[in-house]
Amino acid sequence: MKITKVRLGRISVPLRVPFKTALRRVDSVEDIIVEIHTDTGEVGFGEAPPTGAITGDTTGAIIGAFDEHIRKTLLGRDVDDFEDLTRDLQHCVVKNSSAKAAADIALWDLYGKKYGIPVYKMLGGARSHIVTDITISVNPPEEMARDALNAIARGYDTLKVKVGIDPTLDVARLAAIRKAVGGAPRIRIDANQAWSPKQAVRLLNQMQEQGLDIELVEQPVKAHDLEGLKYVTDHSWVPVLADESVFSVEDALKVVELHAADLINIKLMKCGGLTNALKIATLAEVCGVECMIGCMLEAKVSVNAAVHLACARRVITRVDLDGPVLCSEDPVEGGAVFQEKDITVSDTPGLGVTGIRGIRYLDA
Repeated sequence: MKITKVRLGRISVPLRVPFKTALRRVDSVEDIIVEIHTDTGEVGFGEAPPTGAITGDTTGAIIGAFDEHIRKTLLGRDVDDFEDLTRDLQHCVVKNSSAKAAADIALWDLYGKKYGIPVYKMLGGARSHIVTDITISVNPPEEMARDALNAIARGYDTLKVKVGIDPTLDVARLAAIRKAVGGAPRIRIDANQAWSPKQAVRLLNQMQEQGLDIELVEQPVKAHDLEGLKYVTDHSWVPVLADESVFSVEDALKVVELHAADLINIKLMKCGGLTNALKIATLAEVCGVECMIGCMLEAKVSVNAAVHLACARRVITRVDLDGPVLCSEDPVEGGAVFQEKDITVSDTPGLGVTGIRGIRYLDA
């Protein structure tokens, strides 16, 4: 199975409601779709979201990485040379993790299709069903409480609450949500790097003193501030999840060695795809650190790949793969089935995606 063509396109999928964090506001998913074609007629699908505020990857940068580096690295190669192929992909250009992730996902899709095996079974096959949380965007406390109640009515039992815009309101936001939903739902919070270390400890401990029962806090301080992250981990009553601080297995190793966080968030777009995500998961498992699997604002192609990883490895104990259910429609045919919080992986060979409606090809 030789690679004959690498094709790029764009999709646009409106969100149900605007997505707001301490870093950005988004109204629709605007992603790059990658198709890797082969001489057997099989096509591997990948996806890359332009998330410049987090990964540095803009739409132009993703397209440029393919045009200048990735396409020439892949063309004419045999999918059976999988280890060399995925290694060369990671080394053909520095950074550009989202572009690499899209190509890597498509390669795993092809490898599974070649041998008639779903990717999650190739990677371990621990389970076929997972449960995701759902994100509550940062807004005034009363609006967030309404959004939380709506999520509970839709069947969600774990809320991931965005905080960090006007930190003086963050405790009030969480208090309003907890009062609205009661004590049963789990509440995770994500500050998206918005707090200082001492501010984070003060706010988190204040939340716990008020009985808000926060399960974990995601990336409370700046990504580069591992000392600050460790300070929060050492002094906070809330477990700390490292997200933007971990883009690579080397980053994960630093966090583990410093005991800078209690958990690690794996995102395919940060680390460059399934190949590197597997390395992070294995490191975490060896070191006894549990992982969350997360996503950016992505449509189902790349989130579907994350589902396969989550279903493959038990070290992934928490799931934040709500991208597709935040969208107002699903243009992706095949792949995992998302029924609100319940996600069931496909047993179709590869990653299970068979087509994508509404692609605007860049070479048309």
